[in-house]
Amino acid sequence: MTQLKASHIQEAAKYIAGRITTKPEVGLILGSGLGILGDYLTDGVTIPYHEIPHFPISTVEGHAGELMIGTLSDRTVVLMRGRFHMYEGYGPELTSFPVRVMKAIGVSKLIVTNAAGGINTNFEPGDLMLISDHINLTGRNPLIGPNEDELGVRFPDMSEAYSGRLRELARNKAEEQGFSVKEGVYIGVLGPSYETPAEIRMMRGMGADAVGMSTVAEVIAARHSDIEVLGISCISNMASGILNQPLSHVEVMETTERVKHRFLDLVNGIIPLL
Repeated sequence: MTQLKASHIQEAAKYIAGRITTKPEVGLILGSGLGILGDYLTDGVTIPYHEIPHFPISTVEGHAGELMIGTLSDRTVVLMRGRFHMYEGYGPELTSFPVRVMKAIGVSKLIVTNAAGGINTNFEPGDLMLISDHINLTGRNPLIGPNEDELGVRFPDMSEAYSGRLRELARNKAEEQGFSVKEGVYIGVLGPSYETPAEIRMMRGMGADAVGMSTVAEVIAARHSDIEVLGISCISNMASGILNQPLSHVEVMETTERVKHRFLDLVNGIIPLL
């Protein structure tokens, strides 16, 4: 495991700060097929990940691999158009590294999104689920190793990993826009293979409503950094064994394309309220 160094965070933050004139207040991490939100930034600066010191590179279809800083709904935001996954070979300290950098350049609120498989049989592809909690089934944690006290405490509280205050704002905004959102527990797995039907039955018994291959390490790092988090899953498909059909990343992309405008409206509506 690569040891996280505060100096690496500062080097990346210094590089980004040299490219912008206004500190961002809100961070956004966009999952598969949801990077279109970046098209709505104004006065934006785009920085490919490979230019930022110590940043990994995203290798997955639907993840553009660039950091964008600009104005969205009258707030200065930093937006990850594509994220990093442990199944790409990165450890949790690297998949969560951008969250550390966001904190260093001024971010105090984080909206993290993902495409997820629906475990709850009351869900349908295209639903948006506010994440109320998560289960870390990856077997990995970005805080393993010596603690950097300047980043956060040794044993951070995770009793409210996902802000109840921000979920209420999101629920109210969705109702105002004329639709309802689901709410539930996200279970994070390592991937990259999709889960078996037996694994999905186990996860349902554990209390999970949706499953995906990202998010948990980022949120652990965010809470360690005292960043308030709102999580939104796009239910892109029903998980293995629920429907009599195979799973594919093509279906994930098709579903997120279908619901992207609802997603965009919701996030744009929430940002001014943060």
